[in-house]
Amino acid sequence: MLDALHRITRTLGNAVSLDDGLAVVVRGVKAHLAVDVCSVYLVDASDTSFVLMATDGLDPRAVGTMRFGRGEGLVGLVVESQRPISLSNAQEHPRFRHFPELGGRAHHAFLGVPIVHHRKVLGVLVVRQSNDRAFSRDEEAFLTATATAVAGLAQVTTPAGAETVIGSRGRHPTSDLFQGIKGASGIGIGEGVLPSPAADLDTAHDRVVEDVEAEAHAFQEAVSAVRAELLLSGERVAAEMPAEAHAMFGVYIELLDDDELFADTLERIRAGAWAGSALRRTITEHARAFEEMTDPYFRARAEDLRGLGRRVLLRLQSRESEQKRYPERCVLVGEEISIARIADVPAGQLAGIVCTHGSPFSHTAILARTLRIPAVMGIGGVPLDQLGGRRLLVDGDHGRVFIDPAPDVVEEFDRLIKQQSDSAEALSVLRGLPAETPDGVRVALLANVGLPSDLANALDSGAEGIGLFRTEFTFMVRDSFPSEDDQYQIYREALASFAPRPVTMRTLDVGGDKGLPYFPIQEGNAFLGWRGIRLTLDNPGIFLTQLRALLRANAGIGNLQILLPMISSPREVDEVRGLLARAAGEIVSTGQLMAACRLGAMVEVPSAVYQMDALAKRVDFFSIGTNDLTQYLLAVDRTNARVSRHFDSLHPAVIRAINDAVRSARDAHRPISVCGEMAGDPASAVLLMGMGIDALSMAPSCIPLVKRALRKFTRRRAQLLVATAIGVEDPSEVHHLLSAAFEHAGLGGDSL
Repeated sequence: MLDALHRITRTLGNAVSLDDGLAVVVRGVKAHLAVDVCSVYLVDASDTSFVLMATDGLDPRAVGTMRFGRGEGLVGLVVESQRPISLSNAQEHPRFRHFPELGGRAHHAFLGVPIVHHRKVLGVLVVRQSNDRAFSRDEEAFLTATATAVAGLAQVTTPAGAETVIGSRGRHPTSDLFQGIKGASGIGIGEGVLPSPAADLDTAHDRVVEDVEAEAHAFQEAVSAVRAELLLSGERVAAEMPAEAHAMFGVYIELLDDDELFADTLERIRAGAWAGSALRRTITEHARAFEEMTDPYFRARAEDLRGLGRRVLLRLQSRESEQKRYPERCVLVGEEISIARIADVPAGQLAGIVCTHGSPFSHTAILARTLRIPAVMGIGGVPLDQLGGRRLLVDGDHGRVFIDPAPDVVEEFDRLIKQQSDSAEALSVLRGLPAETPDGVRVALLANVGLPSDLANALDSGAEGIGLFRTEFTFMVRDSFPSEDDQYQIYREALASFAPRPVTMRTLDVGGDKGLPYFPIQEGNAFLGWRGIRLTLDNPGIFLTQLRALLRANAGIGNLQILLPMISSPREVDEVRGLLARAAGEIVSTGQLMAACRLGAMVEVPSAVYQMDALAKRVDFFSIGTNDLTQYLLAVDRTNARVSRHFDSLHPAVIRAINDAVRSARDAHRPISVCGEMAGDPASAVLLMGMGIDALSMAPSCIPLVKRALRKFTRRRAQLLVATAIGVEDPSEVHHLLSAAFEHAGLGGDSL
């Protein structure tokens, strides 16, 4: 049974379309259960009926046309009950209906299981047998497990105003939609542009050459030409890209200079292989080693290798560099998109980026955010030829891609873009005003940043300081640990930009959903493993280098605050203080300048909430990381699509924990802020203000909306909201509470 299920799910994962995937399912299930018929019905766009989408055993002409209403027949009964229905003689059941249009003889035995995704019934998987038959519990379990796999393939998310029809056979959907992962925020519309077919490594088939030395020379010339192209592209975009983003070009140059990588290719050429096929084998071999690693940053290195391989192959197949023509509004599409490909698009023409693979922490996603280009990553096994030359709407805010969006969909997004623009213009008048409640309570609004290129946005937003500088981003965009001097320069720039306003630098925070391409961390449960302060304390050499760079950068400026991630016990703070003293001593002993700073702890592990009194004796301030605190309190991996819907920072338990932490900080006379996503949501910000939070740190773009909300609510009104929220039982009640409060305040569009 398990072997059959694994075979079906493996084949399903390689399906190039929904129709192909469903065909795999009905064939596999019919063969394994030895039934006469297996069929799949999926909900249509109206959400009122279920359409026959695939069958093995019924008239194939009925596919795409035969449908059941929600309350019709045994299929409708499965939908209503949301549980398996097993009948040895279905014709005796009062809900049985015979449909002559399905063809063939009547079937007695019936087993149907719902196809459910996030508690919504997407369809029904049915098997039938012509004679009486009682299906076993194991057979029912097998069909249920198969239906779960189908749900992962058939799930469709539709925004307001967009109509999406599941499947394609016999219908013309008004707008196809694919759900991916948010790579970079924003909305862009343009024509999909695929990588050149000539640069597809998979087309470089094996063949033998006679003059191996000439072939080796041609390969070396191609490598040299690509190196020159990359240097030229890097110089061309240097003025447009921030220095940190432009430095990513060095990754490709270093790879081209890797003797080991291309020595393997030359060895294959001298053994008689064509340069293209030798290159394909080498790139595939090296890339696969990275792709098999669990860490997302190591897998991103495979993207770099394949992108580089395609460019070299292109030069091998054409003596002249391809002069690709890009449409006025271009959306780059590919399995992975290299930084060099992004640089090839003329300035002002790149409207969006779509990758079938990749993560929010790949070089591509980081660069897209830096350049403010909407990007969606990981949309799955979508055939690329379905995207090339099509009009694509890239919704980076929600990780969605619309193919040939219907006019009403485009109109809706145009309206949202205009609404955001109008709102931004109206909010600009608040830039110079404080975040002060009508009864005179001030809350400092700070900015979260990750790269030096983010500093300009933070300054333009009117932020009163940096509440969270994610130092790990400086480590992520490199191929090795940054030196002390490299870190010093970056930290010094940030501190000087905001002086005398405070700048809070969080020490290296990797592990969990963040890793480094040159420092592998492979764990079964990374979020509960070797991450944050645990990792840096276990690697004092790395930690001391960063601490020295921070203390040196603060010399003569004096606005540095160091924040420690994932603190779970007072002992960890004691160890950090020991290392800080050691770092300071090493700096002084070499005659360099330095300045002491304030030390803070993040409250994101539940144990920290209940040891605030002990921690307060060791730190100068606290910052609540609501993302991780919510994750740990609710036992929800927010990166797991199956359970992420349970992640809600407005859960009463989370609100109570935050309120307890604030009270403890107040009792210890320690300032406390919030730097998680809650801080940037206006409704949540009002709730946090009511608890007594001193400062909120958020993405710079969120500051105007949060400021407007805080200036509308008195502290007393916010305190009443907190008291009510703590007393309810379900997160939905908190959402309704805040929505009603914002509607009453005339801020309905700003609430959750």
